[in-house]
Amino acid sequence: MTVTRVFLIGFMGSGKTTVGKMLSHSLNWRFIDLDQLIEKKEGQSITQIFATKGELAFRQLEHEVLKEVADYSNVIISTGGGTPCYHGNMDFINQKGLSIYLESDAETLKNRLLPAKKSRPLIADKSEEELLNFIKEKLSEREPWYNKAKTKTDATCIGITSYLNIIETYNKLNS
Repeated sequence: MTVTRVFLIGFMGSGKTTVGKMLSHSLNWRFIDLDQLIEKKEGQSITQIFATKGELAFRQLEHEVLKEVADYSNVIISTGGGTPCYHGNMDFINQKGLSIYLESDAETLKNRLLPAKKSRPLIADKSEEELLNFIKEKLSEREPWYNKAKTKTDATCIGITSYLNIIETYNKLNS
């Protein structure tokens, strides 16, 4: 069966949105950034949702929106960093399509996230050292879910070719 749905998973700052946009352009597929879709539906930023409703309410909302988009065809879905870790989402993702874990080390993620701290509710108030420790701790917690992805790749890969190859190889193995 040919893949018509790709889910990009990984820690915040791993490049899911960037890769997703490039992939969708190359394949002429729709691109959905789950966090942006949630913001649009709620009329609030993720930061505001966390502040007004809390993380648990956000995770429930995230699960519901994931279920809404999981039946779309010819789509690349960039999930939030925590999406795979709640409400059985990782198993659900694997049932619905090809999951690709964009794997990265804590130091690289820290360097990518420092300039964007203010727009990320879980890290907005952290110093550089606190940020690195937070990333290490969260990666350790989340990797059991991330590692359930059907495939993984180095998040520092440059260019779209390696991602297209992953999809092509997966299609060949599952046809």
